[in-house]
Amino acid sequence: MNGAEELHGLFFEDLAVGQTAVIARTITDADIVLFAGISGDTNPVHINEEFAAGTMFSGRIAHGMLTASFISTVIGTRLPGPGCIYLSQSLRFKAPVRVGDTIWARATVTELFPEKRRAALSTTVTVRDKVVLEGEALVMVPLRATRAWPAAASSAAAD
Repeated sequence: MNGAEELHGLFFEDLAVGQTAVIARTITDADIVLFAGISGDTNPVHINEEFAAGTMFSGRIAHGMLTASFISTVIGTRLPGPGCIYLSQSLRFKAPVRVGDTIWARATVTELFPEKRRAALSTTVTVRDKVVLEGEALVMVPLRATRAWPAAASSAAAD
């Protein structure tokens, strides 16, 4: 087995409807500040406690896209994991995430499309059993038999 094969995640043949993966992470002040720096989203509701105290949230909250990025973590590292291609993601933000909250990001296979080597996933993020974000993702997953992508892979996102 070569290095690339050892890094690869699941192949399309490994997937089944109902299959689930999850990661958990406690959100820190550093996560929020670093995300603000990387993304350029310096909205004071995320980085200024005095400003945020006067909002409907009564204090600082994490960026919604920081929270959503942990869905990408689940998909890119666990299910299907390395080698899959993220095609789309819908997001519905339901509640704020704060410093000190432990988020649980989960992806569950809901449908498989063998002809295009794609999988639909239900995605959720929870804090203390409360859904704070939900959505759906579509990913392309290579076949084990060929270890290759369809000839039209370069135009996959256009489908």
